[in-house]
Amino acid sequence: MKLLKANHLSQRYALEDQIIKYLPQKIVSLDQRIEGYTADMNRLKENTHPNEDGFSPMEVEGVVYTDKKAAGSAILAACKAMTSPDPVPLGQYRGFAMELSFESFTKEFRITLKGTLTHTTGLGTDIFGNILRLDNLLGGMEERLIACREQLENVNVQLANAKQEVEKPFPQEDELKTKSARLDELNIMLNMDKRESEIVDGEPGEDAPTAGRDEPAPER
Repeated sequence: MKLLKANHLSQRYALEDQIIKYLPQKIVSLDQRIEGYTADMNRLKENTHPNEDGFSPMEVEGVVYTDKKAAGSAILAACKAMTSPDPVPLGQYRGFAMELSFESFTKEFRITLKGTLTHTTGLGTDIFGNILRLDNLLGGMEERLIACREQLENVNVQLANAKQEVEKPFPQEDELKTKSARLDELNIMLNMDKRESEIVDGEPGEDAPTAGRDEPAPER
């Protein structure tokens, strides 16, 4: 039962750590992401101006392209011109700053769109495919916003449950106290019996020799 209580206390300390530290930090982080997605979706709406082909103007290395093929070609040319994997400014697209980088581990070029949050996608070798990847990345913000809201709701439920759970006492506390008190009584009785046994064993018996009893009488 002492082991059960120790486990209960260990779980309680873990809950307290989640209540004080982990879960509040998670809530703050999710709140910030929700605000960021909301701001970036507004930014996207304000800066999306598609032409007849459904393509919004893109700036690549200082040149503004209104043709999708030309913009895609400019992205591939920028990739070929890179001499370092470190991120470099690439241009602007639909209200977001573009940053080009190379991932050495996956051997992949990447574009990061920077607004309130950052949004990253890998690139391929297809001219039109890379534009589509950027559009899908931006178009997927609403889905990611919904996922963040659902996650925030779950974390708030976890926090509420943890606060209730941490207040619960050890369910066998009374039984443990009773048995611990009885154990103390038994230990006291055992110690008393042991001391009495040691005293009895230490007393001299009837046949034990007495000093001077068999000594001869002194001669006169």
